[in-house]
Amino acid sequence: MRLKVEFTTEPFDLDETPAHARVAREVIEAAELDAVDVGPFGTMAEGDADAVLDAVDALLRKALAVGATRISVQVNVREEGGR
Repeated sequence: MRLKVEFTTEPFDLDETPAHARVAREVIEAAELDAVDVGPFGTMAEGDADAVLDAVDALLRKALAVGATRISVQVNVREEGGR
């Protein structure tokens, strides 16, 4: 099964990237995922279900540990090979 995850971390800071946003980005970029798209107000990644779920677990734990006050996560099941 393939999953697509989209998430945002808060609080926002338009002047400087907060630590929780940097950590979340590092977790996603280090995971074995594909189709990673990092944006200013959200990040999307897609991959094998186990890899996505492991990455989500890590990003939640690590982003909260460095100051995130809210993390919004959406996970969708993708058809094999589909976009």
